Amino acid sequence: SLREVLAQQLPQLPQSRERAFASALVHAGARGWLRWNAALPRLLQKPLPRRLGALQALLVLGLTQMEDLGVPAHAAVAATVDAARALGHDAQRGLVNAVLRRWLRERDALLARLDADAVSRARLPNWLLQALHADWPAYAASIINASNAEVPPTLRVNSARGSRADYLQCLAAAAIDAQAHAWIASAVTLAASLDVTRLPGWFEGSCAVQDGAAQLAASLLDAPTGARVLDACAAPGGKACHILERSAVQLTALELEPARLTRVRDNLARLRLHAELRVGDATQPATWWDGVTYTHILLDAPCSATGVLRRQPDVRLHRRASDLPALIAQQRALLDALWPLLARGGTLLYATCSILRSENAAQVAAFLAAHGDAEALPIALPAGRADGPGWQILPGEDGLDGMFYARLRKRTAC
Repeated sequence: SLREVLAQQLPQLPQSRERAFASALVHAGARGWLRWNAALPRLLQKPLPRRLGALQALLVLGLTQMEDLGVPAHAAVAATVDAARALGHDAQRGLVNAVLRRWLRERDALLARLDADAVSRARLPNWLLQALHADWPAYAASIINASNAEVPPTLRVNSARGSRADYLQCLAAAAIDAQAHAWIASAVTLAASLDVTRLPGWFEGSCAVQDGAAQLAASLLDAPTGARVLDACAAPGGKACHILERSAVQLTALELEPARLTRVRDNLARLRLHAELRVGDATQPATWWDGVTYTHILLDAPCSATGVLRRQPDVRLHRRASDLPALIAQQRALLDALWPLLARGGTLLYATCSILRSENAAQVAAFLAAHGDAEALPIALPAGRADGPGWQILPGEDGLDGMFYARLRKRTAC
């Protein structure tokens, strides 16, 4: 993913300003790829050969700088030509210059042609556009706009180390513009993106980066002190950490891949929290479960991630409609496998960062129909709406990512 690549590459840049611009550029490039890449056939006399894929990406980033980041045209053209040389494409510098200057000459006509195509206009793949109009016809336009918005980070204040009010004072003292979220008690919205390591108390665990919609998981699970909790798909660990910040629970964080569990361990360590970490397949409890039921289970299920495109813009490029059947089958397998691990009277919180009903309302409704000992508990939040047995927040509502939640309780008697 783009997030993983940036984590590896950005530290190689020596200055924070360079790191910030590189991050903004590649995020904008991924967000606008389906638009600006569609312009290239109209700017090139013939398609670039596959061996020049990096040059194709560079041309897209040249257009991105001018059209999405507001870089002056002369500076964007010069920087892109210089980058071609740095990438070993010295022979193509003239081509890069010619393509970008042709864009400037023919810009109005080319923009009109891009706007006439649904995919390049919306910057979303056709399969997703069709799904949005089928599932959310009244909200499709606002979802598209929100999915293409550039948004600064949202922070979660670690309540185990201090209050949100105190942390806002620390931010103000550091001249960082931020405000409390209107109704999510742990959330702070920054006015602009920045290097998070510059945040007050970052290395001491005072805060974490987490969208407000994801911060709702801990309060909806509502595990009291002493509860036995399973976070079944825990990486990168944000929700597990938030649960531990709220109350002293016995939490097990489970992940299939050891490398992903390392990210959970690192986040727990920075926030000065403790959980039991296990590597295991949540669909195969016999390989890792000790036989003692959990009072609370969080299933943040693998999904299409169609609700978080504004923060993870590359998802629109690597997610395919053909991925959905396997994801839906995996979600159902996880629900079926984890349900026997829940104590009677216990709560399982099903969560996805998807806005597709096949992964959300329809998935949970099918599960309830097949399990007579399961019932859906009501959810009512200031943003979003009830959808079947759960609650759906759409991207951009109250400044949040798209998330779906369903609270499922195991009946004490059938």
